[in-house]
Amino acid sequence: MPHEADHSHLPLPSGTAVDPGWPAGEGTAVFDCQSCGACCSYSADWPRFSTEDDAQLDRIPEKFIAADLSGMRCDGVRCSALTGEVGKHTACGIYDIRPDVCRACMPGGDDCLMARAAHGFELPISPLAGIEDWSA
Repeated sequence: MPHEADHSHLPLPSGTAVDPGWPAGEGTAVFDCQSCGACCSYSADWPRFSTEDDAQLDRIPEKFIAADLSGMRCDGVRCSALTGEVGKHTACGIYDIRPDVCRACMPGGDDCLMARAAHGFELPISPLAGIEDWSA
């Protein structure tokens, strides 16, 4: 009888999160932020500063801050710190110093799923789903 191999010991790429709550038998939802970027190109109203202290904000380059100093500067709905092509390959130009609002958006969380839906992105499924023998 076929069995599902346990690949939990395998490392995932940086910027990847697994949703362990994905329905049994349908694989595991794997959210790779660097091949998405939907949350960073969802709404010009979303990347607003709220819990950051002055020291945190001082580290963000001025060119990425909105003119009214309320949050990240956006070009349309896209954060100006986002590089790459949404849905293909993206990165945050200030990842190490990104504001709290960005840190709070968790892969597979409600904000993530809402942004993905707005872009028409389907839920990702792990390429490991259904593989019985990883070594093959």
